Amino acid sequence: MSDDRHYLDHGEKSVVIVMTSGPSQRSRCATPFYMAAIMASMDAEVKVFFTMEGVRLCQKGVPEQLTAMDGGKTIIEFMRDAKAAGAKFYLCRPAMPGYEIEVPDVIAEVDELSSGGELADLILSSDKVLFF
Repeated sequence: MSDDRHYLDHGEKSVVIVMTSGPSQRSRCATPFYMAAIMASMDAEVKVFFTMEGVRLCQKGVPEQLTAMDGGKTIIEFMRDAKAAGAKFYLCRPAMPGYEIEVPDVIAEVDELSSGGELADLILSSDKVLFF
């Protein structure tokens, strides 16, 4: 059976990437943004929602110093590539106090401070959901 569809042959698509990994799992911190950049450049609506330890990636100074592997690009570079392609970043406000993050500590790349209810809505209304 032949599948004649091409990966670019699709209608509007929306994707939510739930980013729960943070600095303690640095090897998991680049790929989500790489994938977000690819999907956004393919005209998918991509939203990255940072929660749990993932909120640390939105703390000033953390993504600028963090790499997924020794000698690699910094995580902020991957994040900025995703943003340049059109991805939107949402930060879980209820998770911030547990990591001692205040609003002034949040990187400029974050589009919105959100709640768990917002995450639930994003998940229920998206075509695809990825968890990292």
